[in-house]
Amino acid sequence: MSDQKTLSHQLIKLGIEIGPLALFFISNSKWGIFTATGVFMVAIVISFCFSYLLERKIPILALVTAVVVLVFGGLTIFLNDALFIKIKPTIVNLLFAFALFFGLSLKKLFLKMVFESAFNIEDEGWKKLTYRWGSFFIFLAILNEIVWRSVSTDMWVNFKVFAIMPITIIFSIFQLSVVNKYKKED
Repeated sequence: MSDQKTLSHQLIKLGIEIGPLALFFISNSKWGIFTATGVFMVAIVISFCFSYLLERKIPILALVTAVVVLVFGGLTIFLNDALFIKIKPTIVNLLFAFALFFGLSLKKLFLKMVFESAFNIEDEGWKKLTYRWGSFFIFLAILNEIVWRSVSTDMWVNFKVFAIMPITIIFSIFQLSVVNKYKKED
């Protein structure tokens, strides 16, 4: 695949991932959390479908996220209680952390299974990344709990949109040292 096609492919993937969150933010600012939750639910399903069409496989992280969004979004709307959409990030992050650490206990490197096509690194590197990402997901779960309990719903939405993504990107960049250190020689 040419560099131009790779770049456009990556930009499309980024749009698919960020699109639902952007629509959630815009909808919340215009119509409130309940309408925003409904928009988020529809957008996540559309995003999942586009992701499948783009990759020609079911992306497990997107599937888990979509299921949790639909369950907790549905509870938010059905029970008219924003609590459920607020705890959704906590649940997703704890599920990911549990899966990674459970995999380690079984000597399975789930990160490797998901990202091996993108990174050709030794198993020791995958173990380090698994510990780091598992711990990071726990950190995000705790951070979400602190924020949603201490600020207004609108502030929580801003935090979710404008803080979590940059924090995750910065954390990801810091993981590149592990990728480079444990890169397999071809």
